[in-house]
Amino acid sequence: MKISKYTRRWSRQFAYAIGLIVTDGSLSIDGRHIDFSSIDIEQIKNLLFCLHRECKIGIKKSGSGNECYRVQFSDVSLYRFLLGIGLSSHKSKTIGSIFIPNKYFFDFLRGHFDGDGSVYAYKDSRWKSSLMFYMSFVSASENHIKWIRKMLKSTINIYGCLTKTKSSSVYQLRYAKKESLVLIRKLYYNSDVVCLSRKRDKIYEILSR
Repeated sequence: MKISKYTRRWSRQFAYAIGLIVTDGSLSIDGRHIDFSSIDIEQIKNLLFCLHRECKIGIKKSGSGNECYRVQFSDVSLYRFLLGIGLSSHKSKTIGSIFIPNKYFFDFLRGHFDGDGSVYAYKDSRWKSSLMFYMSFVSASENHIKWIRKMLKSTINIYGCLTKTKSSSVYQLRYAKKESLVLIRKLYYNSDVVCLSRKRDKIYEILSR
């Protein structure tokens, strides 16, 4: 089946794709190419699906020899659009706020979480049957991670904890269980949302305990 021509109209799927590009994508300095890499082939397929694209999926090796999946395509209009909403070719430490219509912010954030977010849990020995649960977002840009925190405060009134250790090059925004439960309901508002299934399944597996 031929995929319909890509348009720049905002949608839930398009916002999700922007979240993926912000975290795991990059803009070439040539002003036209967009590159995206992931260890999860589902992540690559989700991006292409949300952008209505058909591209060859390749494999590349990191400096350490680890392999990941990769797609690269040329689209000047999309490239310029991404520049217009706050991305750049050297975004890791310079990215700040991203222009996302409020209606689609949580679809964007789900893509962001699938790219660079994490979830973990552990038992606290001080209390019987206790489960400590955390969701976190990371970024090398202080301005960007503070923007995410500000958006979550204003939209669903959760505060989180923003930290950065001296030995780390990234900032971490972490939400404990009570606030995470509020966030999860906004990210996974129905069973059909595009997402990285292993992260979603891990969340619900932990909470089912």
